[in-house]
Amino acid sequence: MALNDIAKNERCNRAWWKESSIYQIYPASFKDSNGDGIGDIPGIISELDYIQLLGVDIIWLCPVYKSPQVDMGYDISDYRDIHEQYGTVADIEALTKELHRRGMKLAMDLVVNHTSDQHEWFQNSRKSINNEYRDWYIWKKPRIDDKGQRHPPNNWISYFGGSAWEFDSTTDEYYLHLFAKEQPDLNWEHTPVRQAVHDIVRFWLERGVDGFRMDVINFISKDTRFSDAPVTIPGSEWQNGSIYYAPGPRLHEYLHDLGKILLEYNAFSVGEMPEIKDCDEIIKAVGFDRHELNMIFHFEMVDIDHGPGGKYTPKSWPLAELKTMINKWQTFMYENNGWNALFLENHDQPRSVSRFASDKPEDRALSAKMLATFIGFQSGTVFVYQGQELGMANVPKNWQIKDYRDIELLNHWKEQSQLHSDETEFLKVIQEQYRLKSRDNARTPMQWNSSTNAGFTSGEPWIHVHDDYQLWNAFSQINDQSSVYNYWRKVLSLRKSFMDVFVYGSFQLISQDDKDCFAYLRSYGTQNVLVVMNFHSQEVIWKIPKELDAFEIGNVLLSSYSAEHIPRGDGSLTLRPLEAFVYLLNSPETRNTATYN
Repeated sequence: MALNDIAKNERCNRAWWKESSIYQIYPASFKDSNGDGIGDIPGIISELDYIQLLGVDIIWLCPVYKSPQVDMGYDISDYRDIHEQYGTVADIEALTKELHRRGMKLAMDLVVNHTSDQHEWFQNSRKSINNEYRDWYIWKKPRIDDKGQRHPPNNWISYFGGSAWEFDSTTDEYYLHLFAKEQPDLNWEHTPVRQAVHDIVRFWLERGVDGFRMDVINFISKDTRFSDAPVTIPGSEWQNGSIYYAPGPRLHEYLHDLGKILLEYNAFSVGEMPEIKDCDEIIKAVGFDRHELNMIFHFEMVDIDHGPGGKYTPKSWPLAELKTMINKWQTFMYENNGWNALFLENHDQPRSVSRFASDKPEDRALSAKMLATFIGFQSGTVFVYQGQELGMANVPKNWQIKDYRDIELLNHWKEQSQLHSDETEFLKVIQEQYRLKSRDNARTPMQWNSSTNAGFTSGEPWIHVHDDYQLWNAFSQINDQSSVYNYWRKVLSLRKSFMDVFVYGSFQLISQDDKDCFAYLRSYGTQNVLVVMNFHSQEVIWKIPKELDAFEIGNVLLSSYSAEHIPRGDGSLTLRPLEAFVYLLNSPETRNTATYN
């Protein structure tokens, strides 16, 4: 890509959601206002000033709808009501009002691949094969073998373990659940299902909600043949069937229908799209002129450490692999009029300092700043997950199975501990992987201050507070200008101050063969900015690449160290442990004329 690709810069489609940054809240773990040990909406409202000070524009709220809480709210029993532990519809309206008063926006989670089995739709659906709601879900007759034994309709595996089909004795048929058996999949082939979802979207948009994050939205269309999946998991009875639903044949039709509604309200969308790595398929969903989704979460980067046996098997990764992934998506989206959702953490992913850098006490703040620089200046919309702005870390190493709450992990442990009951070392490795990758790493309570329970609750928290909260908390960081929190403030502020280059500019990976440093160039018109990170906990030598010879180093926009660099005199720089910096570059055309405020 050319350094100053002015033609492409000038044709960029500007949009408010491209220029925004988003703060994700996991309600159960954010702030408890009534002492029941579970975070709630009034607790969120009480901390809006803290979120606003960070410099974000939108809050994305994980599900707060009425739910049995089998999967922490991703099993919804009523889309128009709020789970009583979180608050009321009136509380959501108050939250929306307070955000809008601050010039901020609210995005809610839309979970419509599946419902709770307690939803009235499913309760009716399972009553009879002739019930009017029967076709709202995916029901199939058993397969009977030559011995007369009953089996599920196909060999698809559930993401939470075991078969993706559950037998229901009331009608002697199986229903599909790609996740927990308490989360039956909706049948989007059935027109009334789609209309009901559209009505739900309008219900919340009419109440002032500004957009939606759409959970596993690429799963909503299934190949209706429901064929057996190919064997990709040796030795397992159940196999990954995603080739038949990720995506399914009618996905883009369904997404376009949702997109038309969002356009009416000038609302935005971000879709979660696991299992898809095909650029051409993803651009169909996020191409600016297609009006389906504004952006998507893809999973290549957060799957980088998944081993051959799945998420909870180990895998090391070289920096070159990460560079290839980032470069692919940055350049592809820019060249094809798409858009990236930039994230390192969320409610389903572990803490980034523990996963991608080092959470050792001497490294942790530097790691958090380096990763903020890495993600914060790429092309796309930046997502910050609660506590990421503080450098919160994974669960302590002394956690045992009894300390976890996540259904995915608990189901996995039950299965593996039964299959490998006499393999002590194998089970030890799995527990180490839990501490590295489990979803509960992101779900420990927000660390507000050094008081009991980190200021999260006056009661007994639903999950353990991290042991390190007295050192790592919001109160200790807000007024410390060298803190991770204030570093994130600078990152988000710079994205606004230099919006053309950081939001709409091109991306060029440089030093591609360097095994230690990640460096890239952002360019817009005559503006050029260099972003460099050392991913290691020791000093490294960075050889300044020849493609930068035409530039002069200008102002330092941001650095994770206070002392300036001293060039080595041989065309290289010594990068300190986990160092990150952002430099303006003066090109020949602007050397004597450019000014930056």
